[in-house]
Amino acid sequence: MKINEKFTKAQRPVKVIQFGEGGFLRGFADWMLQKLNEKGLFDGSIAVVQPIREGMCDMLTAQDCMYTHIIRGAEGVEKSVIDVISHCVKPYEDFEAYLSLADNPDARFIISNTTESGIAFRDTDKATDTPPESFPAKLTLLLKRRFDKGLRGFILLPCELIDRNGDNLKRTVLQYAALWELGEDFAAWVEKENVFCNTLVDRINTGYPKGEELDLGYEDDMVNTSEFFHLWVIETEADIEAELPFSAAGLNVIVTRDALERYRTRKVRILNGAHTSMTPYALLSGLETVKDCMDDGEMSAFLRGCLFEEIIPSLDMSKEELTQYASDVLVRFSNPYIKHYLASISLNSVSKYKVRVLPSVLSYKEKFGKYPTRLVFSLAKLIEFYKNGDPKDSAEVIEYMKRASLEEILSNSELWGEDLSGLLDEVKAYENSSL
Repeated sequence: MKINEKFTKAQRPVKVIQFGEGGFLRGFADWMLQKLNEKGLFDGSIAVVQPIREGMCDMLTAQDCMYTHIIRGAEGVEKSVIDVISHCVKPYEDFEAYLSLADNPDARFIISNTTESGIAFRDTDKATDTPPESFPAKLTLLLKRRFDKGLRGFILLPCELIDRNGDNLKRTVLQYAALWELGEDFAAWVEKENVFCNTLVDRINTGYPKGEELDLGYEDDMVNTSEFFHLWVIETEADIEAELPFSAAGLNVIVTRDALERYRTRKVRILNGAHTSMTPYALLSGLETVKDCMDDGEMSAFLRGCLFEEIIPSLDMSKEELTQYASDVLVRFSNPYIKHYLASISLNSVSKYKVRVLPSVLSYKEKFGKYPTRLVFSLAKLIEFYKNGDPKDSAEVIEYMKRASLEEILSNSELWGEDLSGLLDEVKAYENSSL
């Protein structure tokens, strides 16, 4: 028995157009909208657009766009049937069906997750393409159709993992409007009648649990899994909560006018910084996953020291808030259902250290007059990993790190954004040694 044969889907008006049918949005935004519906706070559904030629919309459609979402972690297991998706549209097969989504006056929101490279301008895209290749180009034509119909604009909630994603999406749409000479009135309508929100998203979605026996009582080819933790920070001056009352539904969604950067800094320095600080050291120690690190007494103590004694003190934010967030991160790292491989985290470790860890090192030095021991040790282990381990980076960076001296590496401002020769004595003390 298929999931759509066991459950009957509620029929609700389409209020959301969503670009992307992957596991992240289905376990994040769609799961949240499902919660709003269940609490009687939304009464809407989603039309999903498959933004690329090949995707999972056929599999979704085959089961009436219903699927099971399973949340798993140290907190337990929670299962729910998600029926918030109304239908799927494939622009490469039926472009008119795609454009006609703009004709629906009930449609109010646009959500997207088209990967980090999805919000990009391609000057080869044409207004006559059916469809153009890039997501912003497709979106521009959808907005033009909406404008021509004389309907109100949208609230756009891009979830792509780039800085200022809403601002970048808006700028790219306006680039297409200018390239295609769609008119000043249309450009003004895009600017004034549509709300492009900047967002920060945070939830680990682990997709279909391959190789596991699922006792669901029905067949479901689109099962999705995630951790319990979820965070959506939305920066906008619009009153989002009036139409999407996330707080009333008990969801961890923060709507702010100007504080997105604070939450981004918190995530990058604590969550991402923790990953990058421990990964080279852990790989050199023979560990394989993040969970292995949490189960290893030495590595767990090192990580906690990085977080609570060096990273958090370097930040000018509420210590109580940062401590709670870091504690949540450790719970997430301990999730027995997630195999987060250190090898994948180690990709481009040099550039990651520059963005995620080095700001904490420099801030700590400025505040306390000395360098943080563990974070400097992690830099020494990173350099050792590039020289003696199996780094994953560009061939140029790997070759340079293997042949260059420690002095040359630290003084290379192209790698770190500045000359780090001042760290030479501290890093040298940890070369090929334990903390």
